[in-house]
Amino acid sequence: MPTQVPTTPATPLQIGQEAIWGESGNETASGTTTVLAYQHFVKGVTPPGAELGVVDGVWAAVEVKICNKQGAEISSDQQPWSLAFADGTRTQTTGLNGGDLPKPEYPTIPTVVKAGDCLRGRIPFPVPKNQRPAKIVYHPSSAKTATEWIVPAS
Repeated sequence: MPTQVPTTPATPLQIGQEAIWGESGNETASGTTTVLAYQHFVKGVTPPGAELGVVDGVWAAVEVKICNKQGAEISSDQQPWSLAFADGTRTQTTGLNGGDLPKPEYPTIPTVVKAGDCLRGRIPFPVPKNQRPAKIVYHPSSAKTATEWIVPAS
């Protein structure tokens, strides 16, 4: 499959703003990636703890949507997404799904998105209860730079 190459400026976007990307390689595709929402304190099976790298943790969720407007098939999953905190730390996705985690869930395994289709869902993250991330970061391995969205203060 071709690789995604973001064409949106590297400056942080606001939640709801689309990042526009194009593809490079023998086949081409173009589309958008959007963070639709960030929610702190979402219900999960159990609160995340030290086993997931947080002390006094809660679940947060990022709702995202990727649309393949035209061209070759692409694939998407949770792995390129992370949360960045003001102190320079990052929280990665856990790959957990099911149970009480927020629905609809974004796929944990690569999922094909054909031209004209979109893929939308929520990605859970373990975060410290009293610390909100500063940014939501999307950085697929095929992209030279990450695309970021600012997390509102509340």
